[in-house]
Amino acid sequence: MVNCCGLITVKNEPVPLKSIAVEVIVKGHVATVSSTLQYENQEESPLEAIFVFPLPGEAAICRFSAKIGQTEVVAEVQEKQKAQEQYDDALSSGQQAFQLEESDESPDVFKLSVGSLPPGEKASVSLDYVTELAVQADDGLRLCLPAVLNPRYQPQDSGSSAQVSSVPTGSVPYSLSLSAHVLSPHPICRVESNCPLDPLNYLNTEKTQATVSLAAGHQFDRDVELLLYYQDTHQPSAILEAAQTSAKPGSLMGNPVVMLSLYPDFPNDVMSLMTSHAEFLFIMDRSGSMSCPMHNGPGAQDRIGSARDTLLLLLKSLPMGCYFNIISFGNIYKSFFPKSVKYSQKTMDEALKKVKAMRADMGGTEILQPLKHIYSQPCLPDKPRQLFLITDGEVGNTKEVLDLVKTNAGSHRCFSFGIGEGASSALISGVAKQGGGHAQFITGQDRMQPKVMQSLRFALHPAVVDISVKWNVPKGVSVTPLSPPIRVHFQGQRALLYAQVTGEVRSLTSTGSVTVKYSLAKQPVENQLSFSLKPAEDTGLTVHRLGARTLIRSLEMEEREGGGEKKGVKEKVVELSVQSGVSSAFTAFIAVHKVDGESVQGPMLRRQVPTPKMFDRALTGPLKDIQRLVPKPLLRCLGCVLRVIVLLEGEPSPQSEVLSALEQDPLLQLISLQKAFGSWVLEAALAEVLGKTEEEVAKPKPAPVDQEVWATVLALVWLYGFKMEAQEEWQFLAMKAVSWIQAQKVASVSECVQAGNTLLGCQVQKDTLGL
Repeated sequence: MVNCCGLITVKNEPVPLKSIAVEVIVKGHVATVSSTLQYENQEESPLEAIFVFPLPGEAAICRFSAKIGQTEVVAEVQEKQKAQEQYDDALSSGQQAFQLEESDESPDVFKLSVGSLPPGEKASVSLDYVTELAVQADDGLRLCLPAVLNPRYQPQDSGSSAQVSSVPTGSVPYSLSLSAHVLSPHPICRVESNCPLDPLNYLNTEKTQATVSLAAGHQFDRDVELLLYYQDTHQPSAILEAAQTSAKPGSLMGNPVVMLSLYPDFPNDVMSLMTSHAEFLFIMDRSGSMSCPMHNGPGAQDRIGSARDTLLLLLKSLPMGCYFNIISFGNIYKSFFPKSVKYSQKTMDEALKKVKAMRADMGGTEILQPLKHIYSQPCLPDKPRQLFLITDGEVGNTKEVLDLVKTNAGSHRCFSFGIGEGASSALISGVAKQGGGHAQFITGQDRMQPKVMQSLRFALHPAVVDISVKWNVPKGVSVTPLSPPIRVHFQGQRALLYAQVTGEVRSLTSTGSVTVKYSLAKQPVENQLSFSLKPAEDTGLTVHRLGARTLIRSLEMEEREGGGEKKGVKEKVVELSVQSGVSSAFTAFIAVHKVDGESVQGPMLRRQVPTPKMFDRALTGPLKDIQRLVPKPLLRCLGCVLRVIVLLEGEPSPQSEVLSALEQDPLLQLISLQKAFGSWVLEAALAEVLGKTEEEVAKPKPAPVDQEVWATVLALVWLYGFKMEAQEEWQFLAMKAVSWIQAQKVASVSECVQAGNTLLGCQVQKDTLGL
């Protein structure tokens, strides 16, 4: 009989993992994360604890150790098969062993094995990793500590991946504490989180150092997201990090490594250009997990509902003259149109009708097959193909997907959006990186729309081509790039470059520089950044390890592209991983504690440590048809009742889709009424959004003005008067509306704007509207 003392899983099994403590040190745009996991065997037999858990896809694990009593054992990096054999040998001989390895399918999933833990024994396992902080749409720097690892969908013809044990959020049997120390060359404005934080504590008057912690009592049942805001986030910067003193001179760790943070600065006249000659393909995840809520709070919209709203906004924002199609996928995939169609009122209406009918009803998440289908279709002449992938990103063949995206990056640019907690950062970030696009994560109570619209703005800007990077250093010094060549540049977005610096610097005041040249809308552009060649000491080798990680990932992809037959690449990865102490696909961390005296006796039990999985219930049965069957006034009442039920239950409700339909945002209602070419029609639905009757809206129209022009001016005045905080969402619709009004050659626009202000109680200037 199992002794069920202590924490137990839903299977009534004890959980040997008791707590996780995390310390974070943020320096500018990079972070070092140290996690300590406390284990205790409260059973009567020896245990092997298996913990399959997520890490950021960009993370580089650089240290792994275990402490048993007062004895600490530091793990070594070894070739993966060799490490596995050593681990098995240790367990079979009754020794204690600890192994940490990356999943073969995805670089953001790791397996931690704690073996032969005797009855009553405690062990403390520590792992450190370094990671870059992603720049968000609002200039915040994002650090995510993933908790959620939903079971990753495996295509039928793929091998099995590491077994994942999951429990519902709220049932996680171990606690989390987290503290962060933030250091920045610029003042720290604020730190935000999706979890309760203690107040930010500044450590100096310049506000360039601060500490912050999770509020006490946090349960690790969701991804923990920290957003850091600095003054002058977009300032280019450079760090030259001193070599590791014990490393062999000439090796990566034995030379200084430089990290450059570049922000391209494009000419304003070029940035005002928008291309309409493009093909847009929206790839929409309709797997069953898309029925999950966007967050765990009451009244949360489900993911597929948010995706539908976003598609509405995207379709309304597309420029005239472009081509588009929508491909939805699950176990299978379907296209709205046999091939991309020209954007018009007819094709937009047809697409929107199908969008409204979209449900999370297509089974598993199989991304590879729809991508293969898209890449097999010939591109339209002179119409660059732009892919927008919207998914909750739980797949098991991530590396295969990324290889396919990279192979087709020359003709297809990919923008990716990870929805909800548990989305694979390796997949979402990797697709954008390999596809020359931009990645966004939508978690907690984030709205998807502004993030997607920022990416649409990137997609509509002229493409940067012919990018070259030139290093300028004194005689006797040379630079070896560690980063792959830059293939994409966006205004306001960061590019991080790593390089190894060799040679002798004769003067402590010597400087180097890097020049980035490219062509934008057939105009040459040049950005330059200088940096000191005096290495910075005591940086914890963060830059070296991130540089090593960057080079390792490039070599791993090169090895896969060669089908595993490219000579010497795998060996080079293993050598670099062992030398730098950074994890790779071909290596693992292994630590063996040679027990003094008698070895651990008795048959060993295996225990899976669970991770949280997101709430997963879809709207089913008669509730699906409630919106169609019940009159609108009654629906509003029903919505209030449902919200009360949600608040009383204290968890997300499967009726979230209904709530979304009941309380639709007036902004989305207005957007849904706009015509493809930019105008609005004077109708009752428009009057309702404006908070007026149809008669009240029609009466003040200046006599010589066409009704459609009047309706369009009113819509613009309402947007600028009441929805400026959401301007990023509707700016393309407003641009289309202004272009349409100007094409009508209306003589009394000023009179229209003044009458619109009087009617709606606004004070919007004609110039503000762009008229």
